[in-house]
Amino acid sequence: MAKSKEKGLGRGLEALLPEEDFLDTPTEIFMCPIEALRPSPYQPRLQKDKGLEELASSVKEKGLLQPILAREITPGIYEIVAGERRFQAARLAGLEKVPVIVKELSPQEALELALIENLQREDLNPIEEARGYQRLMEEFGLTQEEVAQKVGKSRAAIANTLRLLKLPDYIQEDIFEERLSAGHARALLGLAENETLLKHVRDEVIKRGLSVRQTEELVKRLKAGARTKKREKPKDPNLLALEQELAEVIGAKVKISWGGQKGKLVIEFHSSEQFENFLEKLRG
Repeated sequence: MAKSKEKGLGRGLEALLPEEDFLDTPTEIFMCPIEALRPSPYQPRLQKDKGLEELASSVKEKGLLQPILAREITPGIYEIVAGERRFQAARLAGLEKVPVIVKELSPQEALELALIENLQREDLNPIEEARGYQRLMEEFGLTQEEVAQKVGKSRAAIANTLRLLKLPDYIQEDIFEERLSAGHARALLGLAENETLLKHVRDEVIKRGLSVRQTEELVKRLKAGARTKKREKPKDPNLLALEQELAEVIGAKVKISWGGQKGKLVIEFHSSEQFENFLEKLRG
C-alpha cells in the first residue's frame, strides 16, 4: 500500500505523531463499526459545518477515502483523535463501517492532536479558533510560540486571535454568529477599556453595516477625542477666582495654569492701546 498521510493536517500533527508512518502496513487499518466510535471531547467547532452535507454526498457515492485516527478507550470502543468531520459525514451518509487506524496515544497526545487538527482548518470561526489556542495553552502549558509552531502559524497571528477573547461575551457572540468579522472585532479592541463607548460603536457598526476600515476610522476618532477630554482636567476653583480678579484689575482676559512648582500667566490683548494700558498699570 502506498504511504499517505491525512491531507491538510500540516506540520502540527506530524510533529506530534510518532515518526513512523501510521499507514506502514495494511493491518493497521480496520473497518470499524460506526457505533463503536466516540467524538472527541476536545472538538473546538461549535457551529454547524456548512459543507458537511456536501461531504456526506461524496462519501455516500465514493466511500470514505481517508481513514479516521482513533485510540481505544475501552475494549471495542474508540475515541476519534483526527477525522471527526469525516466521521460525521459518514454517519450522515448512512455508512455502517468506516476505515480506522488505532494508535496508542496518551490522553494529552490525543487531546492535543484533536485540537490541532481542527485549528488548522481554514473555515474555523475566529472565536472557536481563539478558544482552541487558549485551551492548548491552559491545559498543556504551551506558550504562544509553541502553539504557533504546532499549528503552522506565526506567533503574531496566534496573539492577535487570542486578543479577541478580551472582548465582552456579546461581541464574541457577534463574531460567532457572523454579525461582525474578526477584522471588526480587532478594531473594537481599541475601546475595550470603555464599555459604554464600545457598546455604542458595536451597535453603530451593525446598524449601519460599517466596513472594517470605517470601523477603524471611527474608533480612531473616538479614542483621540477621549484622550483630549482626559487631558482637560477641571480647573481649580481658586485659580478661576484669581483669573477673574486679575482680569478686573488689568482690564484684559487672563489665563493661569499651574502644575507642581511652576505655572504660567497668559494675558490677552487685542490692540496696542490695550497693551499700553496694561503696561501703565503694571508700572504704576
